[in-house]
Amino acid sequence: MITKGIIKTGEYYDSVSLMLVSKEVTKMDGVIDVAIVMGNDQNKSILETSHLLLDEFKDAIDSDLLIAVKCETEEKVNEALKKIDEILKERKNRSLAAGEYHPKSLDGALEFMSNANMVIISVAGKYAGNEAMKALKKGLHVMLFSDNVTIEKEKELKEYAREKGLLVMGPDCGTAIINGAPLGFANVVNRGDIGIVAASGTGLQEVSSIISNNGSGISQGIGTGGRDVKSAIGGIMMIEGIKALNNDPETKVITLVSKPPSDDVLEKVLSFLNENVAKPTVGIFLGGNTEKFKNSKIISAETLEEAALISCALSQGRSVNEFKESVKKRDEELDEKAKKEIDKLSDKQKYIRGLFTGGTLCDEAMLISRKIIGEVYGNSPINPQYKLKDSWKSQKNSYIDLGEDEFTVGRPHPMIDYSLRNKKIVEEAKDPEVAVLLLDVVLGYGSTMIPHEELAPVIREAKEIAKKDSRYLSIIITITGTDKDPQKLKEVEETLTSAGAIVFKSNAYASLFASKIIEKSNKVV
Repeated sequence: MITKGIIKTGEYYDSVSLMLVSKEVTKMDGVIDVAIVMGNDQNKSILETSHLLLDEFKDAIDSDLLIAVKCETEEKVNEALKKIDEILKERKNRSLAAGEYHPKSLDGALEFMSNANMVIISVAGKYAGNEAMKALKKGLHVMLFSDNVTIEKEKELKEYAREKGLLVMGPDCGTAIINGAPLGFANVVNRGDIGIVAASGTGLQEVSSIISNNGSGISQGIGTGGRDVKSAIGGIMMIEGIKALNNDPETKVITLVSKPPSDDVLEKVLSFLNENVAKPTVGIFLGGNTEKFKNSKIISAETLEEAALISCALSQGRSVNEFKESVKKRDEELDEKAKKEIDKLSDKQKYIRGLFTGGTLCDEAMLISRKIIGEVYGNSPINPQYKLKDSWKSQKNSYIDLGEDEFTVGRPHPMIDYSLRNKKIVEEAKDPEVAVLLLDVVLGYGSTMIPHEELAPVIREAKEIAKKDSRYLSIIITITGTDKDPQKLKEVEETLTSAGAIVFKSNAYASLFASKIIEKSNKVV
């Protein structure tokens, strides 16, 4: 194998553009691995882990574009590097030919759009914080898509924004829905009276999609960035987002979505709600201690789906108990469905293997499964004792978040490119002890436009591998999205079902079903 690289000095591209270029080049014959990243310290660290940090990259700076290609032969390497150069030039030429206006500064952009009141920032993390402060000083709300912003800078930005009555969504905020417009990785949902504040991108997507699919809609979906609910930031934007929704006449119900916040942050949020918010508020803090909510106004949910459906009940004036009864009936039906799958399995089949593109969906699946089948292994497990020694190799019951940095360095995010997960699906299908594959498919803007076309053939291949070995393989898929999404939920669902998958429209329901198959078969290990 041959690995070569080049540095393009002073050429900045946003991460999504680089992901798309990488996706296209990875498809070339003879290409084993491709990394196209900006030269910041975090990216260099990840390149080193992936054995793609070439000596010439070590002194690169944030504004340098690093391109590394690993191929079977030197000829293939040179072809891939030439292709990357052609694609990058084509992208620049295409925008110039279209006569697109590309202002060189925030001031130039505001001259072009003088009535703008929000800016989306996606530049190298070293510069992102300063650009965000410039925007705040001009009275603009900020969606900070960039990562690699220091925790100190994040706090400075959010404290300043709070003083000025502005929002800073991020850093590393990939999802928001503002005035009906999906931003970043987001779904096309109904407008309505449920407002969401989320410290989780895929969590916001899952909850907003289920709300929309159940007849309600979203007023605003405000992302905070995951670090906002940690002690170092203090939940500044979680509280500011709640304030904004509480003052919004279009919002009737407030829904909070987060992984467990620090205890001090949770106390601040609950105290603010109790003292200042009259609107009904639903909260899902995945893995959090629901006992803490007993003396608060918040209605606590255990899953993303439950939070969405309780929010719908409140929005539609229905009883929350009515929702609980419908879920209980549905779970009884799920037991019967699980038994049918169990009857098809061999005695050797024991394990679930979860392969996720959404980090929060992976976390939720692990939390649900551990209650039924015990602890599960993972590259980012709930219990650190169950961290996989090698993230590329599953053991026993394993749930892998393929969106973690170790899998995405220089590669498209798995929501954009399914190739890495497809390889893992085939690999897991060859294991005679695997009973269930649990997968997520996230629709919406930013995600691949043809998830069903990319996934259906590999589902058939995995099924065929098991069949040739006289086994049955249960493949369970959860879809996050709506029929308004460009990929079309119904079409995706029908295609994957035809390929042999069992498809659900909620991650919680799919994870419960997968776990019940293992539990009911008396093969829990």
